Amino acid sequence: MRKRVIIGLLVAVVLGLAGFGALAWRPAIARVETPAPSSFAPALVARGQALAGAGYCASCHTAKGGEPFAGGYAMETQFGTIYSTNITPDPKTGIGAWSPQAFRRAMHEGVRRDGAHLLPAFPYNHFTKLTDDDVDALYAYMMTRPAIEAPSRRNGIPFPLNIRALQAGWKLLFFRPGRFEADATRSADWNRGAYLAQGVSHCGACHTPRNLLGAEKRGQAYAGAPIDRWFAPPLNRANPSPAPWDQAELTAYLRTGVSRYHGVAAGPMAPVVHDGVSQLPDADIRALAVYFAEQGGATSRDGELEAALRRAAVANRLNVGRQSDPSARLYTAACASCHYNGQGGPAPLRPDLALNSAVNLDDPTNLLRVILHGVAAKEGAPGVVMPAFGHFSDAEIARLAAYLRATRTDKAAWPNLEKKVAAIREEEKVTP
Repeated sequence: MRKRVIIGLLVAVVLGLAGFGALAWRPAIARVETPAPSSFAPALVARGQALAGAGYCASCHTAKGGEPFAGGYAMETQFGTIYSTNITPDPKTGIGAWSPQAFRRAMHEGVRRDGAHLLPAFPYNHFTKLTDDDVDALYAYMMTRPAIEAPSRRNGIPFPLNIRALQAGWKLLFFRPGRFEADATRSADWNRGAYLAQGVSHCGACHTPRNLLGAEKRGQAYAGAPIDRWFAPPLNRANPSPAPWDQAELTAYLRTGVSRYHGVAAGPMAPVVHDGVSQLPDADIRALAVYFAEQGGATSRDGELEAALRRAAVANRLNVGRQSDPSARLYTAACASCHYNGQGGPAPLRPDLALNSAVNLDDPTNLLRVILHGVAAKEGAPGVVMPAFGHFSDAEIARLAAYLRATRTDKAAWPNLEKKVAAIREEEKVTP
């Protein structure tokens, strides 16, 4: 009897493995000769260039100091470090031997040309929504880039998570393939914005929290999440900014990286704007603004902007010249000369910190990082910089952040700020 049970279990295991193998198997797609750049229509390449910008392909597939699209960019995940791959048309180490069909399968199904499953760090769960025509335009653009020979770096994912076939199980749980379906009850602009945000721009990949297996949490789209040691703010109604992110503010921010009432694009968001979505035509920028204004409930917040501006003016007036407070003196010396706004209201190039998104978030990470490292000329407003204050002690930076939180918002104090500053500095020592 015992022998029969053991045999039965072994048979069940074998059948289960065979079934999973059948589920995971994908055929290889034959190699092709790298197509000549001249074989693609210029208009198709230009369209692919705009889409690649909207998907910030170069940001993720270019290592620091490396050649564009040659891969090697390190992405830290809860499972280990993943390095992006070479997507130039080099036939040996890139995608030069990929046919349009192989490229489509990778984008729509998350499967490489050789049949191996791609890791979900490549956001095929978003790219699956793209039309075939848009994928073909991206293919045309990639195949007309300079071919760079750059072998892939070995990912730092431990066994057995590094087994590609196991990704089929992840897909079974979390991946829903299929093209974008328009909502007939919404406007054309809203649907275009939704197509871009949910598809090529994959905004939820950064702004949606993830579960223990690294999948975006369903039902919490755009609720905010930690990303690349920063915090991607909520883009839904949970956004804590006192001033609504309305269509005008979103349009300005996505086009220029500057919002008059919220601040500037810094950290991981800076290349998303300046090297990415800003390449889209005005109609697409407007569509994204329409979509996200609705996600954030801007239309239901009429009147809140004026109230927020009045509160900010009062906070600034009451807290100027309080030199009996050591934190106020530190702020006056380090920040007040730039972050002062007069009777005309907030100026786009010197954000009012009572309205600033980073000061109002539940997580202090973004504010601390900006104080530590400033805002470079390539971030925020073109050519305008904020100096770094990394030479301040952990205690001084914590005091500045606590002072701003207490005097510019009505939100609860951030706990353990000095420890947080120290932790950020320590993290940067081990950046891969």
